Amino acid sequence: MLAPVTELQYGEEALLRLGIASNQRYAAFAAELAEATGLDLGYRACGTLAVALDADDRAELRELHAFQQRLGLDAQWLTGRECRRLEPMLAPSVRGGLLVSGDHQVDGRRLGTALVAACAAAGVELYRSRAAELTVRAGRATGVRVEDGTLLTAGQTVLAAGSWSGELPGVPEQARLPVRPVKGQILRLRMESHFGEPFLSRNVRALVRGGHLYLVPRANGELVVGATTEEQGFDTTVTAGGVWELLRDAHELVPGITELPLLESGAGLRPGTPDNAPLLGPTALPGLVAATGHHRNGVLLTPVTADALAEYLTTGELPSVAAPFTPARFAGRTPPAETPPNALTEAVR
Repeated sequence: MLAPVTELQYGEEALLRLGIASNQRYAAFAAELAEATGLDLGYRACGTLAVALDADDRAELRELHAFQQRLGLDAQWLTGRECRRLEPMLAPSVRGGLLVSGDHQVDGRRLGTALVAACAAAGVELYRSRAAELTVRAGRATGVRVEDGTLLTAGQTVLAAGSWSGELPGVPEQARLPVRPVKGQILRLRMESHFGEPFLSRNVRALVRGGHLYLVPRANGELVVGATTEEQGFDTTVTAGGVWELLRDAHELVPGITELPLLESGAGLRPGTPDNAPLLGPTALPGLVAATGHHRNGVLLTPVTADALAEYLTTGELPSVAAPFTPARFAGRTPPAETPPNALTEAVR
C-alpha cells in the first residue's frame, strides 16, 4: 500500500509529510518506469478504506480521524452501512470507517523488477553479490569488498542494506546505524468475482480487537493479506500461528475470504529504527551515506528517498522534507560536511 495517511501514528507528522511528498510523486514515477522498461508496475489509484470491527476499535479510529482532521488531511468518516455499500463483502459487524481517497497501491515485486531493468538500461553496472565489508581509509568510507573478494571503490557509498544495514562489517562503531529486523508474515490469495462484482475494489485496512490488518486487491486478481509484527531477529520462518492470526482476523473482516484459494505464504523483514522513521543522508563516517530504516514504508518512500539522496550526493544538501531523518538524530552529532565528488556515487546494497 501507498498509504501515508492511513499509516499515520501520533507523533509522526514529519514522516507523514515525507510520505505525502513521495505519494504525490508516485503516478509520474510509475509512468516513467513503465515507459523506460515496458513493464506494468501494478500502480492503482484506488484509495483506502480503514474500518473498525467493534466499539473499542471504532473509538480508536474516531480518535485517529480527529487527529487527521487537525492536520488538514483528506479523510472521510463513514458509517458501517456506508462502508459496506463501498465494499459489500465486508462483515455486517463493521462499525464504521475512514475513506482516504489519496492512499493507493503498487505491486512491490513488479516495482523491484522494473527498477533493476531501468538501471540496466541506463548503463548502471550491477554486482549481484552481497557486500561483505565496508572499506575505510584515513577515516573515510572508500567503498566495499563483496563476497567474492572484489573491491568496489567510490567517492561516496550509500548504505541501503535494509534490515542488515546495522550489521555490515567494517562500519566504525560511531557510524553504526540503529536498524533492526521486524518480521512480518503475509498471505497471497486469488480473488474470485461474486455476482459479477469484484471481491474487493480498494485497499482495506482494519482494526480487529486492537490489532492491525490490511488487504490489498491487485488488478491481476491477487489478494495480499498482512501483516504480523514480530520482534524475532532475522528469523523468516512462516509459522502456523502467524497464518492462523491473519486468516482469523481477515475472516472476521471479510467472511468470504476463507473460500479463496491460498497461493502463497511468506515472511519478510522490515528495517526498523527506534522511532520507526528512515535514516537518510550523511552518517558520522565521511563518505558513508544512509538510505535505510524505512520500516513499514519502504515502497511508499522509494521516489522521495531517491530524490533526496540524488540531491545530497550532487549538492551536499538534503531537501527540507528529508532533513529531519538524518542518522544524527540518534547520535546527538552534527552531520559532517561533505564536498560532492566529481563522479557519481556507487550505491551499495
